[in-house]
Amino acid sequence: MNEGRGLPPETTCLINPKAANSKWMRKKKLRDYLHSRLPGRIHDVMSNKENTVELSRRTSVRSQILIAIGGDGTIADVIQGIMEAGRHKDVALGIIPFGSGNAFRKSFGIRKNTRKAIRQLIGGYVREVDLMKVAGRYGGFASVGATAAATPEKRNFSYPNLFAHLANVPKFFSGFDTLKTIELFDGEDDRGGEFRHQIVESRFFDCVVSKTNHFGYSWRVAPRARVDDGYLHVTLFETGPWRYILNFPLIYSGIYQRTQRHFKAKKIIIRGKALPVQYHGEFIGVRDQVEFTVVPRSLRIICPRPGSRRRGRRKTPAAG
Repeated sequence: MNEGRGLPPETTCLINPKAANSKWMRKKKLRDYLHSRLPGRIHDVMSNKENTVELSRRTSVRSQILIAIGGDGTIADVIQGIMEAGRHKDVALGIIPFGSGNAFRKSFGIRKNTRKAIRQLIGGYVREVDLMKVAGRYGGFASVGATAAATPEKRNFSYPNLFAHLANVPKFFSGFDTLKTIELFDGEDDRGGEFRHQIVESRFFDCVVSKTNHFGYSWRVAPRARVDDGYLHVTLFETGPWRYILNFPLIYSGIYQRTQRHFKAKKIIIRGKALPVQYHGEFIGVRDQVEFTVVPRSLRIICPRPGSRRRGRRKTPAAG
């Protein structure tokens, strides 16, 4: 590959060629553009999740920058590899969105258009942000309840996107009204009251635990989340399925969330019966208990510089 302006040669690109219905495989001009603009080594990730994490772990040892080219699942796997290698203080993560949802990038102002995302990457700066840890996995967003249950079902549709999630919601008109307990440590309630320990009971239809603001498809599901405040943000959708569906346009834009209960905490334990759990759009099973913890300042990510969207702005190299 030709060396890209502003990025060191110790840059590794990990591409998921199956993302976005094999967009990488179908668009030769786009492949050529990436090859011409990015330095270092490039790896096609054709294998399963475990092998992708292992490749990320190995390549992060000799890289200054690790670029994930794919969707939220690919980004989560690359983050996992960096964290498992203990390289999170040394390696910066770059993102070029290539998937269907691409929610994680949105909280950092990274453009979805591939060419614009590359230009932002080359002219960006490194920012330290928090991650969450759930079931041994690191990421930016997760949920417990209806949207998690819909996650594996979307694979049965030829349109694996937001509409697939909505098409599955009617299946969950019952079974999510059971009582759950949410144990919170070192946080604040939605009125700003601080606590060391608090237990909340809820019959939520859906519960979002997040560091970032969005789910896939630009769904602004957690508008109060902040990527670097040291807390996990919890939104409880304490509503029935019909009301959830009828208000979905307001939920999608983040407006309906103003009517729901919110908390932030450094550690969260949710207990209930057969709770579906997902993170970064990946279904991780049904559990009676799931624990979330914040990992402060644990990811170095290359973000666009303020004002970089303005036409003609001079780009400066990414910080190391």
